[in-house]
Amino acid sequence: MSLNLEDKKAVVAEISAEVAKAQTIVVAEYRGIGVANMTLLRKQARESGVFLRVLKNTLARRAVQDTPFAGLADHMVGPLVYGISEDPVAAAKVLNGFAKKDDKIVVKAGSYEGKVLDAAQVAELASIPSREELLSKLLYVMKAPVSSFARGLAALAEKKQGEAA
Repeated sequence: MSLNLEDKKAVVAEISAEVAKAQTIVVAEYRGIGVANMTLLRKQARESGVFLRVLKNTLARRAVQDTPFAGLADHMVGPLVYGISEDPVAAAKVLNGFAKKDDKIVVKAGSYEGKVLDAAQVAELASIPSREELLSKLLYVMKAPVSSFARGLAALAEKKQGEAA
C-alpha cells in the first residue's frame, strides 16, 4: 500500500516525536515471521513500553536524520521492525528476547547514546537489568538492615518482658 505525501509526512512526524523521546532504537529483520508471532511481539513490546513499528526505511531514515540516531541509517535496509524506547534497555530486551525464541526475528543493529551498536552489543545491552529491577534490588538492600534492626528490637523487647515476668 503506497502512502501519499501527506500520509508520509504524518508518519515521519509521528516517528520523529517518538525518536525525540527515545534513548534506544533497535532494528531487527522480520523476514518470514507469522502473523501470530508478530502479534505476540507487538504485545510484549506494548507491555514493556516499547514503540514497535514496521516502517518504510526511507521514512525511518528521515525521522532519525539530525538526531543522535542518525548513524543507524546505514543499517536500515531490508524488511525491518523498529523498536524505540525511552527506557535504555527495554527495546533491546524485547527484540533480543523474542529473537531467541523465534529465529525469523534477527536483530541487525541498535543505537544508544549516539553510538551505533551491532547485534552482539544489542545483546549485551539487553542483558543489563531494567530500571525497575535495579530499583527493587536497591530497595531490598536498603530494607534489609532496617528489618534486621526491627527484629533485633522485637527480640530484645520479648527478652525484657520475659525477665520482668
